[in-house]
Amino acid sequence: MAVDLLLGLQWGDEGKGKIVDVLTKDYDIIARFQGGPNAGHTLEFDGIKHVLHTIPSGIFHDNALNVIGNGVVIDPVIFKKELQNLDKFEGLDYAAKLLISRKAHLILPTHRLLDAASEASKGKAKIGSTLKGIGPTYMDKTGRNGIRVGDLELADWKERYAALRDKHIAMIDFYDAKIDYDLEELETEFFAAIKTLKSLKFIDSEEYLYQAQRSGKTILAEGAQGSLLDIDFGTYPYVTSSNTTAAGACTGLGVAPNQIGEVFGIFKAYTTRVGSGPFPTELFDEDGETMGRVGNEFGATTGRARRCGWLDLVALKYAVQVNGVTQLMMMKGDVLSGFKTLKVCTAYKYKGKTIEHLPYNIEPENIEVIYKEMKGWAEDLTGMTEASQLPAALNEYIDYLEKELETPIKIVSVGPDRTQTILR
Repeated sequence: MAVDLLLGLQWGDEGKGKIVDVLTKDYDIIARFQGGPNAGHTLEFDGIKHVLHTIPSGIFHDNALNVIGNGVVIDPVIFKKELQNLDKFEGLDYAAKLLISRKAHLILPTHRLLDAASEASKGKAKIGSTLKGIGPTYMDKTGRNGIRVGDLELADWKERYAALRDKHIAMIDFYDAKIDYDLEELETEFFAAIKTLKSLKFIDSEEYLYQAQRSGKTILAEGAQGSLLDIDFGTYPYVTSSNTTAAGACTGLGVAPNQIGEVFGIFKAYTTRVGSGPFPTELFDEDGETMGRVGNEFGATTGRARRCGWLDLVALKYAVQVNGVTQLMMMKGDVLSGFKTLKVCTAYKYKGKTIEHLPYNIEPENIEVIYKEMKGWAEDLTGMTEASQLPAALNEYIDYLEKELETPIKIVSVGPDRTQTILR
């Protein structure tokens, strides 16, 4: 049985958590393949909002098993708090539904301190890190120094921890950045969280998923962050530290490339970005302010206001191509209600030429955006339940995007609740 993928196609915050939640009923296993607590997947149902960071979005469904893959980095402290938030849901037995790869790397308290010291030392050149220790953890992973979940089962894991901690402290001193911390307090919290982590089931995830495939189980791989934040294919250096694109599911779960089935690509009807980095269609006017206010555009992890702008079709085409997307899902169509005119970026002027592909560098000094204008709609979409109810101007917008992206848009989201989802 092939593994289906669900990916964000912009700079994150596309609405992946909601769609995973909507799709989970069709899958036996939901598996996270990269990222860490820098992700914030927001789910809303029964009038309650839930934010998950590390735990897959299928945790609220009775029958779905949830796997945290080897490509994920886990902060035991944040993870413990996530579990505690789940305790209030009566009948939710997360211990029976949550499986953790032994090959997933752990975020240590000193990883977070390194993150803060590195950002502080950069001054105005900072990349807008979430300061969760993600980057330093992946650096230790590729530097072959990291501590993995499976190490917790070994007799000498505390010695391994101490060696890496001491190395980190020396590096923090090197940055000469003024950061205050109480390591003893941080470690007390960390070791208490490790106890909680060890109470859950650890698995050899590649073998587990291989056998699940062989037995006909349906699997959905859930990405975190967005494709334009990919360490290789994103807007470097303003990116995350992992592969957020479809290829990351193979390396982050151990799934063979020829076992990938459907690739669901999620995008907003407009564009947002959190933190630093180039954003060609960013708006600094009333339209941008309206998008942010109506769309409630604040980061689920950091609370930072998201930058807003028109849909960038150049960047979206690129993400569709790189990921091999087979189905598209458009989120937050309801936020654009009330705009008389919509704009879509169709090309860039780059070094004196008009181009329709994403170039190496999209800093504002290097490109000029070319827009196509389209008619807006005034209707409130939030109460609509059928595709036949959608306004004509919205259907024209969707048809245009489908034609340009050469990929069908199968879902249109018209609100944050799982019920506000229209199938086409």
